[in-house]
Amino acid sequence: MLIEGLSMAIVFVAVVLVTLYLGVQIVPQGSKHVVQRLGKYHRTLGPGLNIIFPYVDSVAYKVTTKDIVLDIPSQEVITLDNAVIIANAVAYMNIVSPEKAVYGVEDYNLAIQNLVQTSLRSIIGEMNLDEALSNRDQIKAKLKGAISDDISDWGITLKTVEIQDINPSQTMQMAMEEQAAAERQRRATVTRADGEKAAAILEAEGRLEASRRDAEAKVVLATASQEAIEKVTSAIQGNELPVVYLLGEKYVEAIKDMAVGENSKTVLLPGDIPAAVRGILGGLGR
Repeated sequence: MLIEGLSMAIVFVAVVLVTLYLGVQIVPQGSKHVVQRLGKYHRTLGPGLNIIFPYVDSVAYKVTTKDIVLDIPSQEVITLDNAVIIANAVAYMNIVSPEKAVYGVEDYNLAIQNLVQTSLRSIIGEMNLDEALSNRDQIKAKLKGAISDDISDWGITLKTVEIQDINPSQTMQMAMEEQAAAERQRRATVTRADGEKAAAILEAEGRLEASRRDAEAKVVLATASQEAIEKVTSAIQGNELPVVYLLGEKYVEAIKDMAVGENSKTVLLPGDIPAAVRGILGGLGR
């Protein structure tokens, strides 16, 4: 009897200890526990010491109340002008109602990830490539507004969402590089053509100015020759001796220049230069 009594006492103490263990719940800071009673939601336990009814109540879910960082995988997005870009994001959220988060959706992490990806495709799809690449803040604001109301039904607050990367796809980058190279080539061709055009204009203007100066020089020379002839005519007043002298001097200089040339040959000079000059003048007079 003593042994049986001792055994029952040990069993009783063990049952009491297990009951106390199951009935006392210590929830760490930054967490909340969702309690079910007979399979139905009963209450949510906050941080600290909590007492529940053993065998009837059970902790079904343990949910963190700290901010959750959810990485949104990269995805291809088509813009309004049919350009393909690669975009990804990161979302910062906080669970304020654990019972809604665990009972309202099967997997809130996966649900929010798909929701962000879908909204991101929709927002960027309404923008041109240049707008999508340069308006991150606008995309961020639209994305936050698009998903905040949806996830609030799950007891989750979206604190912020950031666009990590938004870049053209590899194929699009190659096309953009080819387009930029073609644009640089076009500009170089235009610049070279403008330079050649300007050089041709300057050259033509130079030739025009030279021709004008040559014409002016000829006019000046003709005027000077006319004045010289008039002065000579006025000076000789019918006396041909000075003229004969001048012409003879020029004639001798011309024959001398011809004689000293590399290809010069024997040149015969007339014996009577004045007579020859008079003959020339007489021929010109007739």
